[in-house]
Amino acid sequence: MQRFSIAIHGGAGTILQSEMSAEKEKGYKDALQDALNAGYKVLENGGTSLDAVEQSMMQLENCPLFNAAKGAVFNALGKHEMDASIMEGKNRMAGAVSGVHNIQHPTSLARQVMEQTEHVFLIGEGAMDFAATIGFPFIDDDYFYDEFRYQQWLKIKDSEKFQLDHTIVDKKFGTVGAVALDIHGNLAAATSTGGMTNKKFGRVGDSPIIGAGTYANNATCAVSCTGSGEYFIRGVVAYDVSCLMEYKGLSLQAACDEVVQHRLKNMDGDGGLIAVDTQGNIVLSFNTEGMYRACRNNEGRHEVSIYK
Repeated sequence: MQRFSIAIHGGAGTILQSEMSAEKEKGYKDALQDALNAGYKVLENGGTSLDAVEQSMMQLENCPLFNAAKGAVFNALGKHEMDASIMEGKNRMAGAVSGVHNIQHPTSLARQVMEQTEHVFLIGEGAMDFAATIGFPFIDDDYFYDEFRYQQWLKIKDSEKFQLDHTIVDKKFGTVGAVALDIHGNLAAATSTGGMTNKKFGRVGDSPIIGAGTYANNATCAVSCTGSGEYFIRGVVAYDVSCLMEYKGLSLQAACDEVVQHRLKNMDGDGGLIAVDTQGNIVLSFNTEGMYRACRNNEGRHEVSIYK
């Protein structure tokens, strides 16, 4: 039987068990399990990897614990700006949006860009105009309000500071992502984020950039990244993993280790990634103290983890 696999992440960073209450840890693990189940059910029923990653992403984007959609952080103007991308490995079709607002599921909008336009990447009001044109649902600002996120922003809103998530000391990179292989042998990947608290000037990280934060190729693997986005852009991290497999013949594990533990670190980049290859192998690699992550395949592997 053809193997199928799925992996998800909810961000990486300084995530210490000593600073996590049992209740909060359970909340994160339950949320990860729910998102994993949503995607796995699609694969188990013979569905596509593209549908599987979208379903997992919708669950993650609905959860205020993660910095994406419902849990998106506030920018310098006290607004929410969201980025997302999705890619399939068979034809290497991709879609991405950046700087969108009032969108409950940015990943689903990115998929519409992929499927209903000849473009890959739409930004800002242009992306919003596209959403309106196709009748994509908008949702009120109140839906995105989270008191914890608001208090984060209040602490630094009149300064030149920004932060990736939670506090400056306790760095957590709140991107969410999913990768999957289906029974048809096709790979897919998706990534979504609310960006940085107090971000200015329309800053965009790696999450919506194909090849940096998201990549899928049926010849190699599917990858979704999380971390300090500028480093992932400079390192073209998601594509770099695929490239090492395609041109140097590295295994998925070796390619991920080379990129995350060596190439990124050599640039002082921190974060991690999830990846699955054409054989259904899963790698969850990070160079930080923790990464919210989960994975499952049809051969018995099932993991929901937070710490190193």
